[in-house]
Amino acid sequence: MKSFVLKILAADRVFYQGECLSAVIPTPDGKYGIMAGHENSVIGVAIGKAAFTDGGGERREAVLSSGICMIENNTVTVLVETAERPEDIDIRHAEQDAADAKRALEHRGSVMDQRRAQAKMARAISRLEAKRESEIN
Repeated sequence: MKSFVLKILAADRVFYQGECLSAVIPTPDGKYGIMAGHENSVIGVAIGKAAFTDGGGERREAVLSSGICMIENNTVTVLVETAERPEDIDIRHAEQDAADAKRALEHRGSVMDQRRAQAKMARAISRLEAKRESEIN
């Protein structure tokens, strides 16, 4: 199977950089699949779980915040604020974030405050789901 280079870059670190056989990235329109030879494009990344198969055939997952994905010349670069492995997620912290976001949504602040709270809630839910799935598997 042909491969491509995948780079997942978070604001604070390089989450992954290496050969990849396939990747599925969360986008505002749903999951977006990428394979070697994909046409050049730029897509938005939504809060959610990404999955990819590395060059050795190992399936990996990442919980991503929103960002952008650039596909160019068989290299896929994902730029996000945060990227975490499901097994590294602190479930208590994610539950607290969800509770904080719920309170903020109930408060009915400004439009900007509501959007921030919605994003925080989406990220917390995504993190909790990924953590629970990783514990089952």
